[in-house]
Amino acid sequence: MHNPLLTKSFVAGAIVAPYRIVKQSDDNTVVQGAAVSDKLTGIADNLGAASGARCEVILDGVAEVEYGGNVVVGDLLTSDANGKAVAAAPAAGTNNYVVGFALVAGASGDIGSCKISQGSRQG
Repeated sequence: MHNPLLTKSFVAGAIVAPYRIVKQSDDNTVVQGAAVSDKLTGIADNLGAASGARCEVILDGVAEVEYGGNVVVGDLLTSDANGKAVAAAPAAGTNNYVVGFALVAGASGDIGSCKISQGSRQG
């Protein structure tokens, strides 16, 4: 399921694989998310981008995302070290930033659906 409502073009600060969670590295540049503490911007479209190329990022709506682990419907999703979506677990005293929540269940390597809803979750 894919229903983007708002897509913006950024410059890729490094290679961005398709369907990966991204964060901004400056005003108009994105790189793949790499940790639960990253302030996540959105999800790269199905093309991804080479370093220095334009990268289309879905900021709102429903986006396809690659899972980096087991996900169940309704899980809040954050980024693993490779920009893949994993379930966000509460961590006492720290912020886990989320990009949204899962609309379909899946396992590592699956392309699932995420309702984008950026924010943070504190344990």
